[in-house]
Amino acid sequence: MIHRRAIRALIVTREREVLLLRIRPPHGGDCFWIAPGGGVEGEETPEATLRRELAEEVGLVDFEHGPAVWRRHHTFNWGGRRISQKEEYRIVHADRFAPVMADEAEAKVLDCFRWWPIADLAGAEERLTPLSLADILERYLRDGAPGALPDEEVLVD
Repeated sequence: MIHRRAIRALIVTREREVLLLRIRPPHGGDCFWIAPGGGVEGEETPEATLRRELAEEVGLVDFEHGPAVWRRHHTFNWGGRRISQKEEYRIVHADRFAPVMADEAEAKVLDCFRWWPIADLAGAEERLTPLSLADILERYLRDGAPGALPDEEVLVD
């Protein structure tokens, strides 16, 4: 089992859209949508991880870090390995831009990018992760950042 920490960005526009990536699992199976971000390297801060990951995965380099709004512990299979990943989701406000993938490894599993209207997430027929993504974003837009992060969501695939 590989244990890792990850930071993911919920990139939100003034028009109330969020940028998601549709990825294809390397072991086959259905595509699903995720927020950009990835593993913490060494003693990186969450801010440094997000800055590196967003530059690599979507080409976003000029942004301000927003608050953490969600945590989850996800255990899953990926590329023949079992991963136990503790994730933190942070808000990033940005104007809409054309995302560009620069990470060669991630490009192999990327199907496409999409700016999703947040209002459409709850009715999405495609798989979104985290499963509560619509609620997380709607709560943030309605109430702002939580005073304290909710309990960590635990998901085992």
